[in-house]
Amino acid sequence: YKRLHPGMNSAFGFFLLIIIGIPGNLFILLKFTYIKIMEKKLLATNVILTFLSLSNLLVIFSRVIPQALNAIGVQNLLNDTECKLALFTYRVSRAMCICTTSFLSCHQCVLVAPFTRYWIYLKETLTQKLYIIMILLLAMNLSLHPSAILYGRARANSTTSPYTLRLVYCDADFLTFVSFLLNGLVSVIREIIFVGLMTLSSTYMVTILYQHGNTMKGVRSSERGNRKSREYKASRAVILLVALYVMLYGMDNSMWIYTLSLSNVNTDTNDIRIFLAASYSALSPILIITTNPKLYRGVKIPWGKKMSEIEKKDTHNTDLVNSIS
Repeated sequence: YKRLHPGMNSAFGFFLLIIIGIPGNLFILLKFTYIKIMEKKLLATNVILTFLSLSNLLVIFSRVIPQALNAIGVQNLLNDTECKLALFTYRVSRAMCICTTSFLSCHQCVLVAPFTRYWIYLKETLTQKLYIIMILLLAMNLSLHPSAILYGRARANSTTSPYTLRLVYCDADFLTFVSFLLNGLVSVIREIIFVGLMTLSSTYMVTILYQHGNTMKGVRSSERGNRKSREYKASRAVILLVALYVMLYGMDNSMWIYTLSLSNVNTDTNDIRIFLAASYSALSPILIITTNPKLYRGVKIPWGKKMSEIEKKDTHNTDLVNSIS
Protein backbone atom coordinates (compact mmCIF):
# COMPACT_ATOMS: atom_id res chain seq x y z
CA TYR A 1 0.00 0.00 0.00
CA LYS A 2 2.81 2.39 0.88
CA ARG A 3 4.35 1.75 -2.51
CA LEU A 4 1.17 2.34 -4.48
CA HIS A 5 -0.07 5.35 -2.55
CA PRO A 6 2.47 7.91 -3.92
CA GLY A 7 1.83 6.63 -7.46
CA MET A 8 -1.91 7.05 -7.10
CA ASN A 9 -1.42 10.59 -5.83
CA SER A 10 0.76 11.36 -8.85
CA ALA A 11 -1.80 9.83 -11.21
CA PHE A 12 -4.59 11.95 -9.75
CA GLY A 13 -2.53 15.12 -10.06
CA PHE A 14 -1.43 14.50 -13.64
CA PHE A 15 -4.88 13.38 -14.83
CA LEU A 16 -6.29 16.55 -13.27
CA LEU A 17 -3.87 18.61 -15.36
CA ILE A 18 -4.95 16.68 -18.47
CA ILE A 19 -8.66 17.19 -17.78
CA ILE A 20 -8.19 20.93 -17.24
CA GLY A 21 -5.41 21.68 -19.70
CA ILE A 22 -6.41 19.93 -22.92
CA PRO A 23 -9.99 21.29 -23.21
CA GLY A 24 -8.92 24.79 -22.15
CA ASN A 25 -6.06 25.08 -24.62
CA LEU A 26 -8.03 23.44 -27.42
CA PHE A 27 -10.87 25.90 -26.88
CA ILE A 28 -8.50 28.87 -27.18
CA LEU A 29 -6.78 27.41 -30.23
CA LEU A 30 -10.02 26.55 -32.05
CA LYS A 31 -11.82 29.76 -31.10
CA PHE A 32 -9.04 32.00 -32.39
CA THR A 33 -8.77 29.86 -35.55
CA TYR A 34 -12.50 30.30 -36.11
CA ILE A 35 -12.25 34.07 -35.55
CA LYS A 36 -9.34 34.26 -38.02
CA ILE A 37 -11.34 32.40 -40.67
CA MET A 38 -14.60 34.32 -40.15
CA GLU A 39 -13.27 37.83 -39.52
CA LYS A 40 -10.16 37.54 -41.74
CA LYS A 41 -8.00 39.08 -39.01
CA LEU A 42 -6.76 38.46 -35.52
CA LEU A 43 -5.31 40.92 -33.03
CA ALA A 44 -1.58 40.52 -32.42
CA THR A 45 -2.21 39.75 -28.75
CA ASN A 46 -4.56 36.92 -29.68
CA VAL A 47 -2.03 35.55 -32.17
CA ILE A 48 0.49 35.32 -29.32
CA LEU A 49 -2.10 33.60 -27.15
CA THR A 50 -2.67 31.08 -29.95
CA PHE A 51 1.04 30.22 -29.96
CA LEU A 52 0.96 29.95 -26.18
CA SER A 53 -1.98 27.54 -26.27
CA LEU A 54 -0.27 25.36 -28.87
CA SER A 55 2.87 25.24 -26.72
CA ASN A 56 0.76 24.37 -23.68
CA LEU A 57 -0.83 21.46 -25.55
CA LEU A 58 2.56 20.09 -26.59
CA VAL A 59 3.73 20.24 -22.97
CA ILE A 60 0.72 18.23 -21.84
CA PHE A 61 0.98 15.63 -24.63
CA SER A 62 4.75 15.16 -24.42
CA ARG A 63 5.15 15.04 -20.66
CA VAL A 64 1.93 15.02 -18.61
CA ILE A 65 0.21 12.15 -20.46
CA PRO A 66 3.25 9.84 -20.19
CA GLN A 67 3.56 10.74 -16.50
CA ALA A 68 -0.10 9.88 -15.92
CA LEU A 69 0.14 6.56 -17.80
CA ASN A 70 3.22 5.57 -15.84
CA ALA A 71 1.50 6.42 -12.57
CA ILE A 72 -1.33 3.96 -13.30
CA GLY A 73 1.10 1.18 -14.14
CA VAL A 74 1.69 1.32 -17.92
CA GLN A 75 5.23 0.03 -18.49
CA ASN A 76 7.79 0.37 -21.31
CA LEU A 77 5.72 2.81 -23.35
CA LEU A 78 8.57 4.51 -25.27
CA ASN A 79 11.65 3.26 -27.08
CA ASP A 80 14.90 5.20 -27.57
CA THR A 81 13.72 7.22 -30.57
CA GLU A 82 10.36 8.03 -28.99
CA CYS A 83 12.10 9.10 -25.78
CA LYS A 84 14.36 11.49 -27.65
CA LEU A 85 11.34 12.97 -29.47
CA ALA A 86 9.25 13.27 -26.29
CA LEU A 87 12.06 14.87 -24.28
CA PHE A 88 12.95 17.29 -27.08
CA THR A 89 9.31 18.26 -27.68
CA TYR A 90 8.71 18.83 -23.99
CA ARG A 91 11.77 20.98 -23.42
CA VAL A 92 11.22 23.11 -26.52
CA SER A 93 7.48 23.57 -25.93
CA ARG A 94 8.04 24.37 -22.25
CA ALA A 95 10.66 26.93 -23.23
CA MET A 96 8.23 28.40 -25.78
CA CYS A 97 5.61 28.77 -23.02
CA ILE A 98 8.10 30.82 -21.04
CA CYS A 99 9.26 32.97 -23.95
CA THR A 100 5.76 33.48 -25.36
CA THR A 101 4.36 34.56 -22.01
CA SER A 102 7.22 37.01 -21.61
CA PHE A 103 6.72 38.36 -25.14
CA LEU A 104 2.99 38.69 -24.48
CA SER A 105 3.67 40.78 -21.41
CA CYS A 106 6.16 42.99 -23.28
CA HIS A 107 3.74 43.41 -26.18
CA GLN A 108 0.92 44.42 -23.86
CA CYS A 109 3.24 46.86 -22.13
CA VAL A 110 3.86 48.60 -25.46
CA LEU A 111 0.14 48.69 -26.27
CA VAL A 112 -0.84 50.54 -23.09
CA ALA A 113 2.18 52.86 -23.07
CA PRO A 114 1.68 56.60 -23.79
CA PHE A 115 1.17 57.54 -27.44
CA THR A 116 4.58 59.10 -28.00
CA ARG A 117 6.60 58.79 -31.21
CA TYR A 118 8.88 56.14 -29.72
CA TRP A 119 6.09 53.93 -28.35
CA ILE A 120 4.02 54.21 -31.53
CA TYR A 121 7.01 53.13 -33.61
CA LEU A 122 7.70 50.22 -31.25
CA LYS A 123 4.06 49.16 -31.33
CA GLU A 124 4.00 49.13 -35.13
CA THR A 125 7.31 47.27 -35.30
CA LEU A 126 6.25 44.55 -32.86
CA THR A 127 2.95 44.07 -34.70
CA GLN A 128 4.53 43.93 -38.15
CA LYS A 129 7.38 41.63 -37.06
CA LEU A 130 5.21 39.44 -34.85
CA TYR A 131 5.68 36.19 -36.77
CA ILE A 132 9.39 36.85 -37.28
CA ILE A 133 9.82 37.30 -33.52
CA MET A 134 7.96 34.07 -32.81
CA ILE A 135 10.09 32.18 -35.35
CA LEU A 136 13.27 33.58 -33.79
CA LEU A 137 12.13 32.49 -30.33
CA LEU A 138 11.40 29.01 -31.67
CA ALA A 139 14.79 28.82 -33.41
CA MET A 140 16.54 29.89 -30.21
CA ASN A 141 14.83 27.21 -28.14
CA LEU A 142 15.41 24.51 -30.76
CA SER A 143 19.13 25.28 -30.69
CA LEU A 144 19.37 25.31 -26.88
CA HIS A 145 18.06 21.78 -26.33
CA PRO A 146 20.20 19.30 -28.29
CA SER A 147 20.84 17.46 -25.02
CA ALA A 148 17.43 15.77 -25.24
CA ILE A 149 18.51 14.12 -28.48
CA LEU A 150 22.11 13.49 -27.47
CA TYR A 151 21.50 12.06 -23.99
CA GLY A 152 17.89 10.82 -24.08
CA ARG A 153 17.15 7.09 -24.21
CA ALA A 154 14.59 4.57 -23.05
CA ARG A 155 14.96 3.19 -19.56
CA ALA A 156 17.00 0.03 -19.32
CA ASN A 157 18.52 -2.17 -16.67
CA SER A 158 22.01 -1.22 -17.81
CA THR A 159 24.25 0.87 -15.60
CA THR A 160 24.02 4.65 -15.89
CA SER A 161 26.30 7.42 -14.71
CA PRO A 162 25.60 9.32 -11.47
CA TYR A 163 24.54 12.32 -13.60
CA THR A 164 21.31 10.82 -14.90
CA LEU A 165 17.82 12.28 -14.81
CA ARG A 166 15.21 9.53 -14.59
CA LEU A 167 12.13 10.80 -16.39
CA VAL A 168 9.47 8.09 -16.21
CA TYR A 169 9.97 6.03 -19.39
CA CYS A 170 13.20 7.74 -20.33
CA ASP A 171 16.64 8.50 -18.93
CA ALA A 172 18.76 11.54 -19.71
CA ASP A 173 22.30 10.37 -18.96
CA PHE A 174 24.63 13.38 -19.19
CA LEU A 175 27.69 11.18 -18.50
CA THR A 176 29.74 13.99 -16.93
CA PHE A 177 29.07 16.59 -14.26
CA VAL A 178 29.99 19.40 -16.65
CA SER A 179 27.28 18.37 -19.15
CA PHE A 180 24.79 17.94 -16.34
CA LEU A 181 25.57 21.36 -14.89
CA LEU A 182 25.57 23.20 -18.25
CA ASN A 183 22.21 21.73 -19.21
CA GLY A 184 20.68 22.98 -15.98
CA LEU A 185 22.31 26.40 -16.09
CA VAL A 186 21.19 27.11 -19.66
CA SER A 187 17.56 26.55 -18.68
CA VAL A 188 17.81 28.53 -15.46
CA ILE A 189 19.58 31.51 -17.05
CA ARG A 190 17.10 31.67 -19.93
CA GLU A 191 14.16 31.59 -17.56
CA ILE A 192 15.65 34.25 -15.26
CA ILE A 193 16.07 36.57 -18.27
CA PHE A 194 12.54 36.08 -19.56
CA VAL A 195 10.98 36.20 -16.10
CA GLY A 196 12.81 39.47 -15.53
CA LEU A 197 11.48 40.93 -18.79
CA MET A 198 7.99 39.75 -17.95
CA THR A 199 8.07 41.21 -14.45
CA LEU A 200 9.43 44.58 -15.58
CA SER A 201 6.97 44.98 -18.45
CA SER A 202 4.00 43.89 -16.35
CA THR A 203 4.97 46.24 -13.53
CA TYR A 204 5.26 49.14 -15.99
CA MET A 205 1.92 48.26 -17.56
CA VAL A 206 0.14 48.18 -14.20
CA THR A 207 1.72 51.56 -13.39
CA ILE A 208 0.44 53.04 -16.66
CA LEU A 209 -3.06 51.69 -16.04
CA TYR A 210 -3.04 53.09 -12.50
CA GLN A 211 -2.01 56.52 -13.79
CA HIS A 212 -4.66 56.32 -16.47
CA GLY A 213 -7.25 55.55 -13.80
CA ASN A 214 -6.31 58.71 -11.93
CA THR A 215 -6.89 60.81 -15.05
CA MET A 216 -10.46 59.50 -15.24
CA LYS A 217 -11.52 61.30 -12.05
CA GLY A 218 -12.99 64.20 -13.99
CA VAL A 219 -15.00 61.97 -16.32
CA ARG A 220 -18.72 61.33 -15.79
CA SER A 221 -19.42 58.67 -13.19
CA SER A 222 -21.06 56.20 -15.61
CA GLU A 223 -18.16 56.35 -18.09
CA ARG A 224 -15.64 56.32 -15.27
CA GLY A 225 -17.20 53.19 -13.83
CA ASN A 226 -17.02 51.34 -17.13
CA ARG A 227 -13.44 52.38 -17.78
CA LYS A 228 -12.33 51.58 -14.24
CA SER A 229 -13.92 48.17 -14.64
CA ARG A 230 -11.94 47.49 -17.80
CA GLU A 231 -8.70 48.76 -16.32
CA TYR A 232 -9.19 46.68 -13.20
CA LYS A 233 -9.84 43.53 -15.26
CA ALA A 234 -6.81 44.17 -17.47
CA SER A 235 -4.55 44.81 -14.47
CA ARG A 236 -5.89 41.78 -12.63
CA ALA A 237 -5.38 39.55 -15.69
CA VAL A 238 -1.76 40.61 -16.05
CA ILE A 239 -1.01 40.35 -12.34
CA LEU A 240 -2.61 36.92 -12.03
CA LEU A 241 -0.92 35.51 -15.13
CA VAL A 242 2.52 36.78 -14.12
CA ALA A 243 2.03 35.72 -10.50
CA LEU A 244 0.99 32.22 -11.60
CA TYR A 245 4.01 31.99 -13.88
CA VAL A 246 6.51 33.25 -11.32
CA MET A 247 5.13 31.08 -8.54
CA LEU A 248 5.06 27.77 -10.44
CA TYR A 249 8.21 28.18 -12.48
CA GLY A 250 10.03 29.76 -9.54
CA MET A 251 9.29 26.68 -7.45
CA ASP A 252 10.28 24.46 -10.36
CA ASN A 253 13.59 26.25 -10.86
CA SER A 254 14.30 26.16 -7.14
CA MET A 255 13.91 22.38 -7.21
CA TRP A 256 16.04 22.17 -10.34
CA ILE A 257 18.87 24.08 -8.65
CA TYR A 258 18.51 21.73 -5.69
CA THR A 259 18.84 18.68 -7.95
CA LEU A 260 22.12 20.05 -9.32
CA SER A 261 23.66 19.28 -5.93
CA LEU A 262 22.51 15.64 -6.04
CA SER A 263 24.40 12.77 -7.63
CA ASN A 264 21.15 10.87 -8.25
CA VAL A 265 17.72 12.42 -8.62
CA ASN A 266 14.85 10.17 -7.51
CA THR A 267 11.56 9.74 -9.36
CA ASP A 268 9.42 11.49 -6.75
CA THR A 269 11.49 14.67 -7.04
CA ASN A 270 11.12 14.64 -10.82
CA ASP A 271 7.36 14.05 -10.52
CA ILE A 272 6.98 17.14 -8.35
CA ARG A 273 9.11 19.25 -10.71
CA ILE A 274 7.17 18.13 -13.77
CA PHE A 275 3.83 18.70 -12.06
CA LEU A 276 4.84 22.27 -11.15
CA ALA A 277 6.22 22.99 -14.62
CA ALA A 278 3.15 21.58 -16.38
CA SER A 279 0.64 23.26 -14.05
CA TYR A 280 1.11 26.59 -15.83
CA SER A 281 0.19 25.01 -19.17
CA ALA A 282 -3.01 23.63 -17.63
CA LEU A 283 -4.08 26.59 -15.47
CA SER A 284 -3.16 29.59 -17.64
CA PRO A 285 -6.00 28.92 -20.16
CA ILE A 286 -8.52 29.50 -17.35
CA LEU A 287 -7.17 33.02 -16.80
CA ILE A 288 -6.94 33.71 -20.53
CA ILE A 289 -10.50 32.60 -21.28
CA THR A 290 -12.09 34.50 -18.40
CA THR A 291 -10.29 37.76 -19.20
CA ASN A 292 -10.33 37.86 -23.02
CA PRO A 293 -13.58 39.22 -24.55
CA LYS A 294 -12.98 37.39 -27.85
CA LEU A 295 -13.02 34.09 -25.98
CA TYR A 296 -15.84 34.44 -23.48
CA ARG A 297 -18.13 36.29 -25.92
CA GLY A 298 -20.91 33.84 -26.78
CA VAL A 299 -20.01 31.58 -23.86
CA LYS A 300 -22.68 31.35 -21.16
CA ILE A 301 -21.00 32.82 -18.11
CA PRO A 302 -22.66 35.04 -15.48
CA TRP A 303 -21.01 38.28 -16.58
CA GLY A 304 -20.99 37.58 -20.34
CA LYS A 305 -24.14 39.57 -21.21
CA LYS A 306 -23.13 42.55 -19.11
CA MET A 307 -19.68 42.69 -20.68
CA SER A 308 -21.10 42.46 -24.21
CA GLU A 309 -23.38 45.42 -23.55
CA ILE A 310 -20.48 47.48 -22.19
CA GLU A 311 -18.35 46.68 -25.24
CA LYS A 312 -21.11 47.73 -27.65
CA LYS A 313 -21.56 51.07 -25.89
CA ASP A 314 -17.86 51.83 -26.00
CA THR A 315 -16.63 50.33 -29.29
CA HIS A 316 -14.09 53.09 -29.87
CA ASN A 317 -11.86 51.55 -27.19
CA THR A 318 -12.41 47.88 -28.03
CA ASP A 319 -8.96 47.30 -29.51
CA LEU A 320 -7.31 48.55 -26.34
CA VAL A 321 -9.54 46.37 -24.19
CA ASN A 322 -8.80 43.27 -26.28
CA SER A 323 -5.08 43.93 -26.38
CA ILE A 324 -4.64 44.25 -22.63
CA SER A 325 -7.00 41.46 -21.82
